[in-house]
Amino acid sequence: MTTAPPATDTATRQSLAHGPLGVAMLHIERARNGAGDWRDIHRILAGAGPLIDGGDANLFLGAPAMAFVLHLAADGTDRYAGALHTLDGVVASHTQQRLAAAHARIDAGRRATFAEYDLFRGLTGVGALLLRRQPHGAEMKGVLEYLVRLVNPVPDESGAALPGWWVGHAPASDKTATPGGHANAGLAHGITGPLALLSLAMRAGITVDGHEAAIRRICRWLDQIRQSDSRGLRWPRWVSHGGVSPALPATPGWCYGTPGLVRAQQLAAIVLEDADRKRMVERALTYCLGDSHQLDKIADRGLCHGFGGVLRTVQRVVEDADTPAEYGSRFSLLVQRFLTADVPEGGGFLVGKAGAALAFQDAEAGGSPQGQWDACLLLT
Repeated sequence: MTTAPPATDTATRQSLAHGPLGVAMLHIERARNGAGDWRDIHRILAGAGPLIDGGDANLFLGAPAMAFVLHLAADGTDRYAGALHTLDGVVASHTQQRLAAAHARIDAGRRATFAEYDLFRGLTGVGALLLRRQPHGAEMKGVLEYLVRLVNPVPDESGAALPGWWVGHAPASDKTATPGGHANAGLAHGITGPLALLSLAMRAGITVDGHEAAIRRICRWLDQIRQSDSRGLRWPRWVSHGGVSPALPATPGWCYGTPGLVRAQQLAAIVLEDADRKRMVERALTYCLGDSHQLDKIADRGLCHGFGGVLRTVQRVVEDADTPAEYGSRFSLLVQRFLTADVPEGGGFLVGKAGAALAFQDAEAGGSPQGQWDACLLLT
């Protein structure tokens, strides 16, 4: 292991989002289905090098990323058992350090950052891994307790209440979009990532004090920023001191937009036994999928903000939907849209060819989604 800042080539080799670790997930799924060779997977993983486990490590980079991929490769067997046992200890120690830093930040009254709490770089992503590897451990409980604390309102300079996940920086996509910071609503960087993790943990019977109240608080905030018009319901990407960002013309996707926010709220509605919310968000998705104006904005087949991510998200929603048959024709249209969309230029998982192929391999057959690779996207 190494705690030094990762060199560019090391970071690439250990990237779940853009490097070989993400590509390995496609090979794992193919091997599970009898269409690939486990030896190829071992060769890919063996080239990762000394694993990053310091402050730069996260679900999508370094030791936690390797632990997630090896967990998928093990697939309920004792394959990679020794390596996983070692990595479980590394991830536990890493989580403890990050939790201590996060609570110290809250105690000091400083603003949160994406890197502290979000799915890609923060504790939500680490929690997604722990939910698979060490669901009943102290670190999983610690992550949930932190998220419960994160959603408590915090005062701004004038004394007005801000959401606890308000960050002082701008969204990564636009450095000038939110002077004074913002509260993000997306699944990748925003509060619906924690919402999905809290809901998935509760669904698995893993809860902490204040757990349900935190889920309800997030849902109320999403209700407050929800917008509706003739094209149905939608949620903005973020809220800043200037108000909500325009909900139109937003691109529907996994990371931002209706599909990802619907899945997170659907999970919340299930554990809260909130039938009204469940119907509302599932209806929002059917309107979205039936609106060519929205679908025309999706550029390629990628997972993060392309048709691949929409395909997999919709499949997970359908698994839990009250009326799954309503999505049949819409899903067929999505598959056709996927096939006519641009192929991603890169070969990686998050925005590249590997992720697109993973999303399509189940969608092509029209069956239920197989495998658990999308646990790193908090879809299951």
